[in-house]
Formats: sequence, structure tokens, C-alpha cells
Amino acid sequence: MRIKSFLFLFVVLVWSQICMGQKKTNAEKNYDNAIPLLEGGNYDEGLNLLLQSFKDAPNSMNTLTALANTYNEIKQYDSAVIFFEKANTLDAKAFLFFQLNYSVALAGVGRFEEALKYVNQYLAIPNLSSRGKTAAEYRKRNYEFAVDYANKHPNTNYTFAPVNMGDEVNSTFSEYYPSFTIDDSMFVFTRRGEGFREDFMQSFKLPDGNYTKAVPMPGVINEEPSKGAIDIAQDGQWIIFAGNFQGKGFGDFDLYISYKTVNGWSEPVNMGRNINTEYWESSPSLSPDKKSLYFSSNCPSGFGGNDLYVSHLTADGKWTKAINLGPKINTKGDELAPLIHADNESLYFTSSGLPGYGGSDLFMSKRMSDSGWSIPQNLGYPINTIDNEGSLFVAADGITAYYASDRSDSRGDLDLYRFSLRPDVRPLKTLFVSGKIVDGSKNENGLDADFQLVENGSQNVVTQSKSSKTGEYMVTLPAGKDYTFTVKKKGYMFQSELFELSKEKPQATVRKDIALKPIQLNASITLKNILFNTNSYELQPISLIELNTVLELLKENPTLRLQIDGHTDNKGSQAINLPLSTNRAKAVVDFLVKNGIAKDRLQSKGFGDSQPVATNDTEEGRALNRRTDIEVVGM
Repeated sequence: MRIKSFLFLFVVLVWSQICMGQKKTNAEKNYDNAIPLLEGGNYDEGLNLLLQSFKDAPNSMNTLTALANTYNEIKQYDSAVIFFEKANTLDAKAFLFFQLNYSVALAGVGRFEEALKYVNQYLAIPNLSSRGKTAAEYRKRNYEFAVDYANKHPNTNYTFAPVNMGDEVNSTFSEYYPSFTIDDSMFVFTRRGEGFREDFMQSFKLPDGNYTKAVPMPGVINEEPSKGAIDIAQDGQWIIFAGNFQGKGFGDFDLYISYKTVNGWSEPVNMGRNINTEYWESSPSLSPDKKSLYFSSNCPSGFGGNDLYVSHLTADGKWTKAINLGPKINTKGDELAPLIHADNESLYFTSSGLPGYGGSDLFMSKRMSDSGWSIPQNLGYPINTIDNEGSLFVAADGITAYYASDRSDSRGDLDLYRFSLRPDVRPLKTLFVSGKIVDGSKNENGLDADFQLVENGSQNVVTQSKSSKTGEYMVTLPAGKDYTFTVKKKGYMFQSELFELSKEKPQATVRKDIALKPIQLNASITLKNILFNTNSYELQPISLIELNTVLELLKENPTLRLQIDGHTDNKGSQAINLPLSTNRAKAVVDFLVKNGIAKDRLQSKGFGDSQPVATNDTEEGRALNRRTDIEVVGM
């Protein structure tokens, strides 16, 4: 459905040759018949009549400006420019009052400097109406922003070329709100049906990269007709969506959650008073660790019309009271369609209140170290235009984006498209590790264990979550950084893995099954991230990540006694390596004692290079041999 704009104003010029009572030509009749059709929103028939009028009378100022304004209204700005220019050539003096509309057409095709020139000329006209002046000043601010943005972001040969996702996905109805799992294997979206009905659809990725024919999501998820925005968890196990279910909500649209089962999706559950209000809540976006939910609400306690909020999932499975994201993100306008990327630090959203090209633009903000957000960055033209932009989804690869648009090749109204993001507005490429956590003594038994991902450079916790009851887990890894991944469960030795993604191009996905060893006599594990300076027993700061985990293990098990074993590679003599390994093991003990562990619960031993676990003929093997182990020596 098209929405009529304030600029759809026809200035009817009364020419001296068109007199009251004079018999009208076919061109004039077609023009007169077209105007009420256009004003009523019937653009197809109205435009057809105007084109017939133009064919019969190509030098009619009325027809030329009506055609130009109509093409503006239906967002065919290139055609609008053509007819405005014909009108300007025909009668430059009369055209003065069409300069504002002409500037809109120029901006619609990205000619912002020219648009600024013509809107300034329009504003110079004496005795403009207050409405015309207000509209022109609004457009002028947008054009000035566009020109400034172009100067600060010179063209780097970026091509915006959206590709329609095809007949398997799109239909004669509108499709919107795309959401993908982290591996792109499945995606869901909303399809408009008859009347106010909206259905949730799903499609699966084929080996050739295309997607299967979209079908309604199974289960009871589509029973209610009045639904809206949908978001699927990165692991594909949850969906959160907006619905207006009579007698089941708190007011207007509320947010609901549904879980994947063997029989399809479970019956939706209202997410409760800490998230939903008697007002409108929609546009959900779940963080990759499923710990934070971002959404939009028009609750009047915000900064404007619609604001962005976040709620966090607590250890007892409850969602906290939603918190407004604050004035850096929210404005007096409307903020909608948040997307927290798989990197868990890039937030995309639309705003009508931040400086931009007009209407609602797409923006990106980065999470700061203090848990705040950076100043939002406009995604720029041609991703943003002078019209309203809608929801955006950015894939884990950090390059591919998806959105809904009514471009010329759409199958109906809105279709889903994909395109490549400009490099400077991309999030971090995000990989993921998935697998199963099992009991190492009974390999077939899955464990619901806690896991934590720490970024080594800052030592900040990136993700903290829990595996499923059957032990399945998934954790995202933003590329370009190094991480320590630790799995813990009461009654078991922890296990750590080191993921170094800053030095080389990693695989897109990693499968890592983890077997936790029960705490028992002689159980041992290797600490993967205890590092020392070369030929030194001084602990590097990065070692604190794993040392603190050892500290937690000892505090949770107050009768546990450990031996710290130090090992080296075979570089250098045993006369050097043995005392070096001994001192390194002792350095770990000293740290633990300093942090409150009784000395009689700890002992240390150095083995030099006498117990290699890999070849010493390669650097990779020697790195594995330089290690610190912990062993249970008492309960």
C-alpha cells in the first residue's frame, strides 16, 4: 500500500486559452479524469490517463508536472526527473514553484548537490507558505547531510546491487522481517496474507546455496492471525515474535516466545510484564548467546515515539525489567527494527530522529567496553534513501545483508532481497563452535554444563551460557580476536580451549565435542592458556583467565588437593628445562596461594622435556609440549 505524501500537491495552472465553457480536448479530458484517480491513490489508471494526455499534448505544463509529481509519489524518481526537466524547459518561470518537488526527484536518484541547489532556489521565493517553507527546510537539512556524508565517505567503487531471493521465497504477497540461523541453514520471515493475517514462513538452504520453497512454520505457531516481526535464535532452537492475541496479552502487540520441538514449534508463551506493557512491543532481536533481548516499544516513558529497549535473561530463567538504551540511541523520533549481530557487539536499527536522508534511515552502533554504545553511524546512500527504510538482517559472514523492498522486479509488493554491505559499515565476521558436552567416564551421556567465552586481549566475558539438557551447545566467535573457551560443571574438572582467530583465516564452523572428567583421584587436565615469557617463569597477564578458573575449582571443592605439573619442549638442555618447568609450576602455586588457597592443598613438580605429548620436530608440536597440567592428588 502506498502512503500519500505531503509533496503530492498538484499546482493547477489556469491558462488563458482554457476558458470556462470552452470545449475540452481529449488531452484535457484525460488530465481532468486522471487527477481524482491519483488523489484517491489509483496510480495505475491515473498514470495511464496522464500518459495518454502527454501523448496528445506533449507541451502541457499541467500534464508534465502532474506526471512528474505522480512518478515522485510512486518512487520512480528517474522518470520524475525527466518530466520535471521537460516542464522546466517549457516554462522556467512557472517551474519555480515545482523546484521543491524537483529536488525530491533529484535526491531520489542520488543527485544531492543538485537537489540542494534547487531547494535553496525554492526557499528564495518570496512569501512562501509556512507549510511549503517547513517542507523545504526539512529537505534542505537532509540534502546537506547527504552532501556532507558523500564528502566524508568518498566512493570506493562500492556497488549496491540487491538480488531478489526468487520465487522459492517471494510471492505475490508481501514478505518481510527476514531472520537467519548463524550458519544460514534456515531462515524465517513474515508473509502478509489476506486482510490483517500474517504467517511465519521457513526455508532451508540447499547445497547449491539456494533455498527451498518457503512453507508455513509447523506446529501451532501460525494459528493466531495477527502477528508481525519474527526473530530466530542463532542456534535455531527459539523464535521470538510480536503478536496481538485477543485475551492473551497485556494490551497492543506483545512479544511471545516459542521453542522447537519434535512436533514443530511449541505453543507461544507471552514473555511477561518485564518486557510487555499495555502499549506496543515489537521488532525482537535475540543476542547470539540468548541472554539479551532487544526490541522496540512505544511505551510513553521513552524519549520519543518508539524507543529501543533491552532485557537480560537471569540464571533462574527470568527476564529482567526492560531498560531503555538511552539518548545516544533513542531520539524524539521513532527507533525500530533492532538487530544485534552474531558478533554480539554490532547493533543495527532504523531511526527517524537521527540525521539522515529523510524518513527512517538505517544505522549501526557498536557496543563499547563500558557496556554503552557508540554514536550511531548512518549506513549511507544508496542503502539509505530519501524514503523509509525497514528491517535489516546481516549474516554471520559480516558481508551479506537481507532486507525487504518493493523494487521493480518484486513479485508483489515487498520482496526479500540480499546484497553486500559496504566495508566500513560491516560487523565482525562471526564464526561459531558447536558440539556436545558429555561425561568423559560415560561418553554417551550429555551434560548440561556452563560455558564461558573470554576475549583474551581485554579479558572481558563475551558469552556466558549453558548447554542444553542433552549437552548440545553453540557459541559464536567474532573473527580477528583470540578467545579462551571454558566449560564447567559441578563435580567435574573444567576444560578450556584456545581459539586463535587473529593470526590466520579460520574455518567458518568448528565442531568440538567436549568430554568433562569427573573429579576423582588422578584425574588430570591440561591448561591451554597458561603462558610465560621465553626462558622465564613470569606469568603473562593472559594466564589470569585460566588461573581464575582453577581458583574457582578449588574454592568450590574445599577438600580438593592438586599437583601442578610443568613441562617444556626439547629446546635447550634438560639441565635448563627441568628447573624452568619446576619454577613455572611453582609460579602457578604461588598465584593460587596468594589468592586464598591453603598451601597444603597444593604441590608442584617440573618434568622438563621428559614427557612430550607431541613431536618436537615441528613448532606446532613443541607448542603442545610446552604446557601446564593439573592433577588431582587428594580428595
